[in-house]
Amino acid sequence: MSAPHLVGLDIDGTILTHDGTVRDPVRYAVARAREAGHHLVLATGRGVVGTLPVLADLGIDQGYAVCSNGAVTLALDPGHPSGYEVLEAITFDPAPALGLLHDAWPDAVVAVEDLGVGFKVSAPFPIHLEGTVTVVPWAELAATPVTRLTFHSPTGTSEDFLALAHRIGLHEMNYAVGYSAWLDINPEGVTKASALELVRRRLGVGPQHTVAVGDQRNDIDMLRWAARGVAMGDAPEEVRAVADEVTADVLGDGAARVLESLPGVGRGDVAVAR
Repeated sequence: MSAPHLVGLDIDGTILTHDGTVRDPVRYAVARAREAGHHLVLATGRGVVGTLPVLADLGIDQGYAVCSNGAVTLALDPGHPSGYEVLEAITFDPAPALGLLHDAWPDAVVAVEDLGVGFKVSAPFPIHLEGTVTVVPWAELAATPVTRLTFHSPTGTSEDFLALAHRIGLHEMNYAVGYSAWLDINPEGVTKASALELVRRRLGVGPQHTVAVGDQRNDIDMLRWAARGVAMGDAPEEVRAVADEVTADVLGDGAARVLESLPGVGRGDVAVAR
């Protein structure tokens, strides 16, 4: 076959549907792409604790994974007691961001990642977070360097948070707003793209053989990084605008279509139950 490709795959809204399941066409395409020798790297905003079950579900126990929007890179190792080693974990001081966010939105809740454990939060979080979630005083959120800070409101919208980020000065920080009122802040210069570049160099994959698939604003940098950046069909306009192409949405198995187009993969002969 031709040279193996490095494929950066977002999880939520790309590999997983919005109810948290992997559709059969995607599952089979992942398996065939790996069998064909391609390097599939999950690149996600999820922390380590939230990424591991998806890797296990897909049967991926070797290679690499990018977590926390690029702040954490894992080397997967089935022989290791935890199944992985932390190859890189980049942290930052959350205090300046916390100072800007304090009282910035009436019902917003803040979470900082507790690497490999879960999250420390300013109040009970309105939606599920992976791992152990501990409510702590505001000052404790800023007590130690972290890989990621998350700011969420159950009543706001993504447009509200985009405006908020500009209003309070977050344009000077590395941040991404999700499909809802969800804001992630990461170390300066750290993105899914920066972590995938580290993986690319370790694997010795040529830049011309890189692919990335994603559906949200935190995927923009990796879509620009890849030689072939693919946006999901339901991605926001600013995400689709930077992509080289647009595939079907997650319910249309867009990620499977991209994987099936790689050298040596194809659609296969597996009957898929709908």
